[in-house]
Amino acid sequence: MFKTIKSTLCAALLALSFSQAWAEDPVFLEPEQALKMSAKAKDHQTVEVRFAIADGYYLYKNKLKISADSGVELAAPKFPPSLSHDDPNFGKVETYRQQVLLPIQIKNAAATSFKLTVISQGCADAGLCYPPITQVADIKLPAATTKLVTDIKLPAAPAKLVEATPAPVQAVAITPDTVAVAETSIQAPLVQAAATTAPVEEAPDTDSVTSLLGSGNLPLILLSFFGFGLLLALTPCVFPMMPILSGIIVGQGKAISKKRALILSLAYVLGMATSYALAGVAAGLSGSLLSAALQNVWVLGSFAMVFVLLSLSMFGFYELQLPASLQSKLSNSANQQKGGSLLGVLIMGALSALIVGPCVAAPLAGALLYIAQTHNALLGGVALFVMALGMGVPLIIVGCAASALPRAGGWMENIKKVFGVLLLGVAIWLVSPVLPALFSMLAWGTLLIISAVFLHALDPLPPHTAGWPRFCKGLGVIALLAGSAMLIGALSGGRDPLQPLQGFQGIAAQAAAPHSQFERVTSVADLEEKLANSKQPVMLDFYADWCVSCKEMEKFTFTDPTVAARMGKMRLLQADVTANTDADKALLKRFKLFGPPGIIFFDPQGKEQFSTVGFQNAEAFKATLDKALK
Repeated sequence: MFKTIKSTLCAALLALSFSQAWAEDPVFLEPEQALKMSAKAKDHQTVEVRFAIADGYYLYKNKLKISADSGVELAAPKFPPSLSHDDPNFGKVETYRQQVLLPIQIKNAAATSFKLTVISQGCADAGLCYPPITQVADIKLPAATTKLVTDIKLPAAPAKLVEATPAPVQAVAITPDTVAVAETSIQAPLVQAAATTAPVEEAPDTDSVTSLLGSGNLPLILLSFFGFGLLLALTPCVFPMMPILSGIIVGQGKAISKKRALILSLAYVLGMATSYALAGVAAGLSGSLLSAALQNVWVLGSFAMVFVLLSLSMFGFYELQLPASLQSKLSNSANQQKGGSLLGVLIMGALSALIVGPCVAAPLAGALLYIAQTHNALLGGVALFVMALGMGVPLIIVGCAASALPRAGGWMENIKKVFGVLLLGVAIWLVSPVLPALFSMLAWGTLLIISAVFLHALDPLPPHTAGWPRFCKGLGVIALLAGSAMLIGALSGGRDPLQPLQGFQGIAAQAAAPHSQFERVTSVADLEEKLANSKQPVMLDFYADWCVSCKEMEKFTFTDPTVAARMGKMRLLQADVTANTDADKALLKRFKLFGPPGIIFFDPQGKEQFSTVGFQNAEAFKATLDKALK
């Protein structure tokens, strides 16, 4: 038996290897087929937009734009929960797969029929990014009251329940004047039919359930925020909570048990965590509005400035706090709460979170701004709730044990400075997409060198120095070396923070720089002119700033020395279709491309040879170039 299984596995692996060896370039669907849109009026006040997304493709949530003819006012679409997709170039984005249904309320309609315009954008897992596509649907609104049609003949159902089997279902659409019956291939179980004719209902939409269960990185997110809470708990600002909780425990008298102390401590921490969770939900609900304009340089700059101001407060330049009068009112409210009642302890925990907010506000605000970008209310609330639980761990320990409280010292002030450095790093990271690479590297280098100075990297250590100062100085030396490499690399032509000294790699690396090689093509006429004047093979590359695979080709494929050597034998043209203008669309249509990345090869006479679509690594692209140079 085991021999048979082994033979079967070997045959399967052999077949898989042959299929990979002979695999051709992936065949991509047209955008209208990959992201199939349909729209209809559900009633006289609601329009439903549905996307049927092909397998292996996904739709960006923040790229959806829906509008109607003049005279028709639409409310914002009701978006179902989406899937978080960790994009290597754009960070975390929200996407939809398979199907998505968007109900849209009609606020005002001057006519019973109008055109609905839907703009969408998506990508294929195989590496193709479509440009934004526009699809138009004709909408006919039914009357406010709909006549009941009772003479519809429905398929007869079995007299008893049978096992669920795939069967086509007749979807009946009823309007005041017509009755349209459309057959759809819905997989549905057969159920017992009622004795009398009943309204036909559509199958419940399972998109929301699928999306809700699709949070793949949730354990990592929760673990990270719990650790963030533990770090916040080490700041001096949390210590005012400890006397409050200790007073509640002491107020129970000497006879209080450890179990009772644990229950009261948990109630206190849960009240504190609830405050953070509510703030997280608010940030999540407003996240869609923030992310819609996230690529705006002014928005990114404003976010970065907030983080800079928060970091300066962590360094002690100033204090972020509520007005004294408001803090006094909150403190009086907390003092009026009597210990002992679980509800009272829970409320006191919530009030305490507001009282100590002046110190916690800096890292808390940073976390809220980050969560707002995910525009996920559930994730925002749960993540901040877990973060508050991490902050509450020392409180629970204090509530259960009669140990002395540590005093706030210099080591705890250093924790705040660590947060300040992290917030400055977030600020640089936020504006990096809109900054020239030179300034981005200069900013990273400056931050690392200043951090190294504060870690005493340049200060001599006494001979008998303990372990921790030596460890901190070691970290400072590493930061000093990394920061120096950033500054030197930036000034020598390096543009990658992960490879700051790339500018010293010589002529081959310089030859592989794609932006210095490619000539821009702006229209079909411009391309034809360049092809006519070329005396060598031509390579035309379609590129866009929002194309993930384009950036991968640019960073990992075109920079390979052997690839660069082959590309040096060709005339390199590039069509930047980021703006998706009419000229860009005409260029894409000219070569039947749906979007970048796509590369077209021409012979020296300007005759098209072949094309390749999607990402190729250096080894695969070398073979493609060899084919073009034959």
